[in-house]
Amino acid sequence: MTDKPLFVTGIGTGIGKTLISAILVEKLKADYWKPIQSGDLDNSDTLKVKSLITNSKSVFHPEAYRLTQPYSPHKSAALDKVIIDPNKIIIPQTGNRLIIEGAGGLMVPLAADYLMTDLIKQLNAEVILVSQFYLGSINHTLLSLAVLKQYNIPVKGIIFNGDEDCYAKNFILEYSNTRLLGHIPFIENINKKAIISMGQKIEL
Repeated sequence: MTDKPLFVTGIGTGIGKTLISAILVEKLKADYWKPIQSGDLDNSDTLKVKSLITNSKSVFHPEAYRLTQPYSPHKSAALDKVIIDPNKIIIPQTGNRLIIEGAGGLMVPLAADYLMTDLIKQLNAEVILVSQFYLGSINHTLLSLAVLKQYNIPVKGIIFNGDEDCYAKNFILEYSNTRLLGHIPFIENINKKAIISMGQKIEL
């Protein structure tokens, strides 16, 4: 596989990473992998994305860790009496493009001295940063981009999700010199047809 895997992360939790992942999987007919699922195992992000995909090419790879509690992975693992071993998080072998969805934001701890940023570097992935517009989101977005630069992690670009704020968007893009991949407006009824339509709004 010549293309680097695309790692979908966000400026925080509940920011729309799973929605964006589904749109990207369908658009690229890519494989999907969520290395660590923390809580909600009966309605996992893998199951959510799979339910929104129409193509028959995409493969959904099993999580490396399935934790029962809806907390940061290091806390969930501790409560489940599991030790997350980075060496056991092995990227799936595929000839297809791979979309990887993170858990929470960039500085989320997975284990002692091991953050989400460390996992991204380990997987040699390129980041797509998902952002939203709310009071404080400029700060959160620029801090996330600064962390990615600090860790020398390549950034494919930003996808904004939800209602638009052109003042915030323009400032973030101009200040950070980051490529805009697209803006996905608020979707009231998230279904397969909407996922296909929204893919047309993203340019990779």
